[in-house]
Amino acid sequence: MPGKTRPSFSLTLLAPRHWPAWLGVAVIWLIARLPYAALLRAGRLFGALVQRVPSPRRRIAETNIALCFPELESPAQATLVANNLRDIGLMMVEFALGWMGSDRGLARIPTRIDGLQHLQAARAQGRGVLLVGGHFSHLELCARLISRRIPIAGMYRKMDSTVFEWAVLRARLDYAAAMFDKDDIRGTIKYLRSGGTLWYAPDQDMRSKDSVFVPFFGVPAATITATHHLARMSGAVVIPFSHRRLPHGGGYVMQLGAPLENVPSTDATIDTARVNRSIEQMVRAAPEQYLWVHKRFKTRPPGQPEIY
Repeated sequence: MPGKTRPSFSLTLLAPRHWPAWLGVAVIWLIARLPYAALLRAGRLFGALVQRVPSPRRRIAETNIALCFPELESPAQATLVANNLRDIGLMMVEFALGWMGSDRGLARIPTRIDGLQHLQAARAQGRGVLLVGGHFSHLELCARLISRRIPIAGMYRKMDSTVFEWAVLRARLDYAAAMFDKDDIRGTIKYLRSGGTLWYAPDQDMRSKDSVFVPFFGVPAATITATHHLARMSGAVVIPFSHRRLPHGGGYVMQLGAPLENVPSTDATIDTARVNRSIEQMVRAAPEQYLWVHKRFKTRPPGQPEIY
């Protein structure tokens, strides 16, 4: 099995210092057992609380939205910020459902996947596929939902909590074809060369030395060049993968776009800029569902002032 192996249980996980984390895992498990309609209601209640409680994350979202949507008047920007903060409540319950929801419960969620022919064409050629997307509030749930139709692997960053790392990695490996640590480049390339499909989101500021400044909504954003390098070294096709939540409990729509032409090229910066443009298009389709509370522009080009 490529990637991470299923973690075994250790009695050290029962140490008193881990009890708060186990309580958190139990709460997540209970939330994931709610019927979908009730779970969304709980998420909206959480979101209303998040929207009203003062937080530094509000200021981050306000700054990002002002930078990325300068064409909006101040009231429209404020409305988008409020909607985005409320969406965080839904993100909390959707993560719970994605990690620990039952297969029976997930089967009841309305789900539509468009563009599977692009994936099938790549597979017919014997090539691996990089599904490139962004950090939307429902990314974990949609990864679980699409895994019901196609074998899919993921890349992730190890959690700080030992208990959560144990519980979440086990949960992910129950539905994912494989999970790769973000630094396991060799294993990831081997998996792609074997014809595997990997979901990957390169739209966060990782403060990596392998980053370049390319536009994101017209703002220079430090963006990792890993998409270019993974595609170049593995021969994988790069396919945009977007997903959005429909209103009124209507479920989720996932879209596999046409492969990005001439990616990889010989220029990592050009390829990275193309990936950012693709993700920007996804965000514009559902801007309130994007993770605006992340400091996307925390790394600045030389000589430019800090934003946050």
